[in-house]
Amino acid sequence: MSAQTLKDAQREIRELALLFDVTQLLNRSLNLGEVVDPLLQMLAERMGMLRGTITILNRETGELTIDAAYGLSSEERARGRYKLGEGVTGQVVQSGQPTVVPRVSEDPQFLDRTRTRRRDIARDRKEISFICVPIKIGEETIGALSADRLFADDIACTEDIRLLSIIASLLAQAVRLRQAGQEQVRALAEENLRLQGELLDRLMHHRLIGNSSALRSVLQQVQQVAPSSATVLIRGESGVGKELVAEAIHCNSPRASKPFVKINCAALPENIIESELFGHEKGAFTGAVAARKGRFEMAHNGTIFLDEIGDLSPATQIKLLRVLQEREFERLGSNQTVAVDVRVLAATNRSLEGLMRDGKFREDLYYRLNIFPIFIPPLRERKPDILPLADHFIGKYNQADHKQVQRICQTALDLLVNHHWPGNVRELENCMERAVLLATDGVIHGYHLPPSLQQATASGSALSGKLETMLHTLEQEMITDALQAHHGNMAAAARALGLTERIMGLRIHRHGIDPERFKRHRVRAGCRGELGAG
Repeated sequence: MSAQTLKDAQREIRELALLFDVTQLLNRSLNLGEVVDPLLQMLAERMGMLRGTITILNRETGELTIDAAYGLSSEERARGRYKLGEGVTGQVVQSGQPTVVPRVSEDPQFLDRTRTRRRDIARDRKEISFICVPIKIGEETIGALSADRLFADDIACTEDIRLLSIIASLLAQAVRLRQAGQEQVRALAEENLRLQGELLDRLMHHRLIGNSSALRSVLQQVQQVAPSSATVLIRGESGVGKELVAEAIHCNSPRASKPFVKINCAALPENIIESELFGHEKGAFTGAVAARKGRFEMAHNGTIFLDEIGDLSPATQIKLLRVLQEREFERLGSNQTVAVDVRVLAATNRSLEGLMRDGKFREDLYYRLNIFPIFIPPLRERKPDILPLADHFIGKYNQADHKQVQRICQTALDLLVNHHWPGNVRELENCMERAVLLATDGVIHGYHLPPSLQQATASGSALSGKLETMLHTLEQEMITDALQAHHGNMAAAARALGLTERIMGLRIHRHGIDPERFKRHRVRAGCRGELGAG
């Protein structure tokens, strides 16, 4: 074997080893940002390069910029910008053909935008060769891979072109895979968002109505836990909608077609609750004239909702704990074990932690129930939900009572929004049912709302006597409605009410009404949109 043949064989072995290592490097990650810098460093060390760059084409601007580089500072990289067809790199990308510049100092097409090559030539008195190959996906050129090396007569640049072209092809395949991976991730993300949106829509149609971020958070938790069989503990004040959340979890779970059995643990006497939960045999106690299934058996393969779980007696808590642990129990008066497949949802408005400290609630049962807690904030902390809920109840009782209420006047809206709502959504529903029944002109006025929502005058002095209060409220509402209808124009509102502008001004001052707020925007008087009572 001749010396040249041996030299060619050694070069081929080095190239194959380099290509293998490049392939392994590109296969490590679809994120090219993690591999391009090690790739260029590998080329520099194994091919004797001074510098290496990957330049990418921006399709929108037609500009080429250095995406990654070895041997260039960040300032030098920032200067490396070309238009399509400009300089050697721009021509390579435009034509899709590789190019070699043997001596960069002698080629006028070589622009040296990074200002590094001619500086190095002047300093080291050595010529630099520049090799640039296109990076192509199919017939489309997306960028270029280039390398600098010291000029030498005995180095075949054609071999460098061949090797860099292979590496550029591998790099293009990695870009294609990355794009495909990004498209797949994007498609999966879009599909996930679509499914989330559909589920939230289903939940909203399930009377979980409102616009607040607090409600959205509850809905997202429902979405997360519904597909599982995890036990859920729903917490919140009375009337916030715990039963509706339980229904939403069941209806969006794989058990949706199976029974959903509800029981209020506080509504039944202690001597009956055990029979209600687990059933009894004939003659188990006085009055047990026939065998009867309990709620757990009724809920087999479905869901059982235990409302007011904090009111269970200690003896019943022990039996419930066994069901949660073993999924089995015995009916009263029977020794036969009944196995059930039931998902348990529980709710309470009491502090179970306080009950545990007082020895009234078992700690082991608490931890069995509290696997996935959901807290529903009170209505006073969900102000954006008040008006959609009020409008929903108007629609509900319009249909039930054959009424035609169309809107809520501004004064009534203010009363609704500013009320503390100690009874939460249940109290709001009762208020709106009453108001719909009382409304006679298609509008709910402030005086249609319960006395607990009525306000004193702006001066802070409460009016005496029922008639005086009603007249005061009615006048305030009529003025407010007129200003709202005429977008804060006092003269037009006065004419509509048959008042002089002077009298209108006095009445506005008396009631503390600000006409400017009606000039700034139209007040929404109802938006059909319940995290309802439960």
